[in-house]
Amino acid sequence: MANTFQAVGRRKEAIARVRLVPGTGQKTINGKSIDEFFPRKTLITDIVRPLEVTSTGDRYDIVASVNGGGVTGQAGAVRLGIARALVKVDESYRKPLKQDGLLTRDSRMKERKKPGQPGARKKFQFSKR
Repeated sequence: MANTFQAVGRRKEAIARVRLVPGTGQKTINGKSIDEFFPRKTLITDIVRPLEVTSTGDRYDIVASVNGGGVTGQAGAVRLGIARALVKVDESYRKPLKQDGLLTRDSRMKERKKPGQPGARKKFQFSKR
């Protein structure tokens, strides 16, 4: 389809492939509606933020497939994917999205576990004697 815009969003261990299709504003994630897929209202408001910033909420249907990570990481990945796809739709959306920090990939990842320790930072109990 010529009017379909695709983008990939990532956060933590989650990867989202997002397609923007001209439509009425339906949001489908992994075959479910956005309200079914994400349990918290705060996650949904976070996801639709790029659409609010660009005032394109009812112009495009969102079809996303997301896997890996937890719900928060998946929500962040979908949000980045939507923002990147909107920039492909119209380059003039880049400035308002960039100002709101919606085009920046959150690079924070889980720190690796170190040898001789039970976790990344946690240490085994120290015994003097």
